[in-house]
Amino acid sequence: MRHIQNMSEIKTEVGRARAWIRLSLEKKLLSQHLKQLLSHQALTKKLYKRYAFLRCEEEKEQFLFHLLSLNAVDYFCFTSVFTTIMIPYRAVIIPIKKLSNAMTTSNPWVCVSGELGDSGVMQIPKNVLEMTFDCQNLGKLTTVQLGHDNSGLLAKWLVDCVMVRNEITGHTYKFPCGRWLGKGVDDGSLERVLIGELVVPSGEEESGKQCRTPPLQRSPSQARRVSITSLTRGSKPNCVQIQEAIGEAVNNIIKHFHKPEKERGSLTILLCGENGLVCALEQFFHHGFKSTRLFQKNVFVWDFVEKAMAYLDTADQMGDLQEAPEPLGPTCETFCRYVSAINSTPRNIGKDGKFQLLVCLGARDRLLPQWIPLLVECPMITRMYEESALLRDRTTVNSLISVLQTLHHFTITLETSLVKGIDL
Repeated sequence: MRHIQNMSEIKTEVGRARAWIRLSLEKKLLSQHLKQLLSHQALTKKLYKRYAFLRCEEEKEQFLFHLLSLNAVDYFCFTSVFTTIMIPYRAVIIPIKKLSNAMTTSNPWVCVSGELGDSGVMQIPKNVLEMTFDCQNLGKLTTVQLGHDNSGLLAKWLVDCVMVRNEITGHTYKFPCGRWLGKGVDDGSLERVLIGELVVPSGEEESGKQCRTPPLQRSPSQARRVSITSLTRGSKPNCVQIQEAIGEAVNNIIKHFHKPEKERGSLTILLCGENGLVCALEQFFHHGFKSTRLFQKNVFVWDFVEKAMAYLDTADQMGDLQEAPEPLGPTCETFCRYVSAINSTPRNIGKDGKFQLLVCLGARDRLLPQWIPLLVECPMITRMYEESALLRDRTTVNSLISVLQTLHHFTITLETSLVKGIDL
C-alpha cells in the first residue's frame, strides 16, 4: 500500500486500486492480501449489502481459492506498465571465499541493466558487498557489469555471483560469475558482463511444479566455469556433444524469433548464457586446442584469433589474398577491423570476453559464417590445434557454417551492456 501511495504518477483512486492489484499479482500475494482485507467483517458489513458476493462466506472462499492458482505463473504486469517510477534495488556481491579475499583493495563498480535501461556505473564503497540504490524502473533485469580498477595489493577478486532484488516487486535475479577479476589471473579481465536469471523462491518451486508456466530461457544456476581453459581439466565434451550443443543453441535463437514478441525471453541469455551460442562455439574452438598452458602462461582461443588476424593482415597487405576467391579480400579486411576494434576497446574485458564480443558482433552483422573459413585457412592452425580438432575437419566446419547461416534470416539486436565502447 505504501509503495502505491508514494507513486505520484497515479492520480485517481481507481488507478491506485489497479496498481495495487498488479503489484499483488506480480508478488504472488493477491489471494493472501484479499483474504486479509476481507477478514475485516465490520468493514465489509459497512460497505456491502447483505446479499453481496463478498459477504457470502462460501463464495468468498471459492473466489480466494481460484485466485491462488494465479501463483503458478510469473507475472510482470506491474514492472512492465509503470516504466517511469523510481524503484529501490538491492545488490549483493557474493565472493568465493575459499579461494580469494572476500574483499578487494581495488575500487569496484557495478552497472545493472534491464529491458528498459541501465543504472549507469555505480562505485561500490570499499569493503562493502551489499548496496542499495534507487533507479528508474529497469524492467526485467538482464545483465550486470562488474569490474574494478586493479589498484592496491589485493586487487584480484574471485566472485561467485551477484544477486539483485527489486525491493518493490520482490523479484530477485542471480547473475552467476565463478571467475576471477584481476590482471595476471584467469584471462586477465577487470570487467565481466554477467547474464541474469530470475530466482524461483524454494517453497514455491514445489507447489508450482505441476502447473508452472514454462520458464523463460534461463542460464543454469550453477556457477560459470572458472575459465574456458578448465574444460581441459574437467570432463571434456566429445565431438558429437559439441555439435549438438551448437545446433541446440542456434535452434533456440530461431525459436525465440518465431514466438510472439510478448512471449520472447532474453536474447542475451540465448547468446551468452550457459548453454548459449557463445559457450557452444567456445567449446568448438577449444576442441583439439594444443596447449592451454605455455611456460606457466594460460593460452586462450583469443590468442589464436589474434595470431590469425596478424597473418591475414600481413597477407592482405602483401597482396597474397588477391589470388584467393573473390569475397575473401573484403571479408579478411572486415575480420581484421572487428578484431582490432575489440582489442582497442577502453574496457578491460579479458580474452574470453573479447571472444564473446566477436561472436555476438559476428552474429548481429551476419559475418560469422564468412570468418570461419579465414581461421581454417590460417597456417597458425597446424601449430595451435591437433590434427583431430573439429576446426581442422572440413566436413564439420562446412556443417557449422551452414548451421550459422540459418541465423541470417533474423535481425539480432545486442544489448548495450554487451557492445559498450565498440564503434562498428
